[in-house]
Amino acid sequence: MSAEKPVVCVGEVMIELAREDGRFSLAYSGDTFHTAIYLARAALPVSYATVLGDDPYSEGVVALTAAEGIGHDLIVRLPGRLPGLTLIDTGPSGERRAFSWRNTAPACELFELPEWPRIAEGLVGARLIYFSGITLSLYSNVGLGRFLAVLEMARQHGAKIAFDGNFRPRGWKGDLARARAVSAEALKRVDIALPAYDDEAVLWGDPSPEATVARLQAFGIGEVVVKNGPNSALVAVAKDQDHVPVPEVIEPVDTTAAGDSFNAGYLAARLAGQPPLAAATAAHRLAAQVIRHAGALTPRAAMH
Repeated sequence: MSAEKPVVCVGEVMIELAREDGRFSLAYSGDTFHTAIYLARAALPVSYATVLGDDPYSEGVVALTAAEGIGHDLIVRLPGRLPGLTLIDTGPSGERRAFSWRNTAPACELFELPEWPRIAEGLVGARLIYFSGITLSLYSNVGLGRFLAVLEMARQHGAKIAFDGNFRPRGWKGDLARARAVSAEALKRVDIALPAYDDEAVLWGDPSPEATVARLQAFGIGEVVVKNGPNSALVAVAKDQDHVPVPEVIEPVDTTAAGDSFNAGYLAARLAGQPPLAAATAAHRLAAQVIRHAGALTPRAAMH
């Protein structure tokens, strides 16, 4: 890792089996993990914080992080445990349906293990911490309390906090009240919000992207970028709001990681000193590359 403070992404990496034409292919997936990879490809120092087992598939995850240049100093390994599993079906329009087995995944215990103070120290030393609503859905109330406290400490030490609501009802076992309560606590500690409008409409009932901006700004969040599929992204900083159109609307091959890569493109551009509107355009371009290819990770050779 570089001497520069890293970006730390927090969440879960799952073993993914994708079915197409009756055959299964193996990959590793996770919303914040995809973002971590695209941030690392933008030449930023990145670490990933999670828990894995000691099985060959966990070894595969660690090998992939190394190959992508992601630090694995904040990955805890638990002997005898297995990562979560997700099974993917892809529809004719590139939309994917996921069926996940994750209730016993070790990633849920990140902030309850004896190693958690070391993880906390890594987060406090970050330049930026990125997590999602899926990250929040993993943890018990004890784990959440510790994670949120660490976010506050990290902000006091100069870290920026970036968050994508990424609401998945199944991850919350359908408990919308808990999802809202936990998300609201997290939002009090966020500097950059990167929600997708369709998720916010389901969780909060927002009637428009503008309503999403207003609700998030009420939490004191200074920078909000609302993704809206192939429509313009709404960028709100202070009192300014601007719609940033998708430069080129394309027919997706696979929409997986469209939002995750958008977030990476936006954060990488902002960390490089670009203003928010230029960063949103860069984010659209990266997402457009990603949805031209099957799977979450675009081949390196196809990126430009």
